[in-house]
Amino acid sequence: MSGKRTRGPAFAALAGLAAIAALCLGVLRPGPTGPAHAGPVPAPGWSVDIREVAPMADPPPAPGASTGSWTEDCGRNEEHHRNTDNVVLSPGVSMGAHHTHDYVGNLSTDAFSTDDSLAAAGTTCTDGDRSTFFWPVLRVPGGEGGGDAHGTAGTDGNTGTVLDPASVSIGFSGSPTGQVVPMPRFLRLVTGDAKAATDGGAHARAEWGCEGFPGRLSLRYTRCPVGHRLTTTLDFPDCWDGLRTDSADHRSHAVFPLPGGSCPQGTFPVPHLRVVVAYAVPPGTPVALDSFPEQRHDPSTGHALFIDVMSDSRMAEVVACINEGRHCRD
Repeated sequence: MSGKRTRGPAFAALAGLAAIAALCLGVLRPGPTGPAHAGPVPAPGWSVDIREVAPMADPPPAPGASTGSWTEDCGRNEEHHRNTDNVVLSPGVSMGAHHTHDYVGNLSTDAFSTDDSLAAAGTTCTDGDRSTFFWPVLRVPGGEGGGDAHGTAGTDGNTGTVLDPASVSIGFSGSPTGQVVPMPRFLRLVTGDAKAATDGGAHARAEWGCEGFPGRLSLRYTRCPVGHRLTTTLDFPDCWDGLRTDSADHRSHAVFPLPGGSCPQGTFPVPHLRVVVAYAVPPGTPVALDSFPEQRHDPSTGHALFIDVMSDSRMAEVVACINEGRHCRD
């Protein structure tokens, strides 16, 4: 996995552009034009041919940038660890997400997980990292069953066959403007907005793409040529306030960099987490992201969550690798 941020802070600025300008760039969904779209099949206009998406460049690294990377193997959820919980946003609430999440890393994560229970659990990561990474499942809509071959039932309008990830890549990289500092253990991070279709989308950061088309990322589902897998890239905020592992809105303690890659005043760069999930989707097959009912499977609602349960000693190794410009794989 590359340590570069193909999307980078420049992509975040798109949220503030006028809709017509964003559509010219080919990255903002147009949305349905009639009555609210209902049912499990995505609305017309919610997908784009990857070849119509303009590539985006990374900001060039400044002198003193941390140019290394750390990659780890946490599998692709072969265990089918799935539930409709969200321990970050709705702790202690069973089925609080109203849609199903895929998990890699920590094997115990559910609504009732605590820092202590996560620290004591097993993990799918080959390096022993007990961190938890999760995001909504992707389905092929249709049919009456509303589940998959592993007993994951659909809820709240999320029906169809769950697609197992073909691959999941997890990597940490540096800052283009300086050195990174360690993440605190049990730091919570959120990327994207599960309610982007109805709340204005200010936090929308869905990044749909196709393998073999680097830098081409869209808020719409991407249609990929034969032989190229559909991807969702999940870039997490990496400017930490230096104090908290969470905040009331689950966002203000860790934010995204400014245009150019520097962190806002009062925040410090930590290793930048990127998760890339790939799916083998036959050309012409519709897909639908699990979502809250009112979001109608809108692709812009793509999101993911992370809890850092890496040991302090291992995090120190990650930081050293990145700051020294090495490319480490564990």
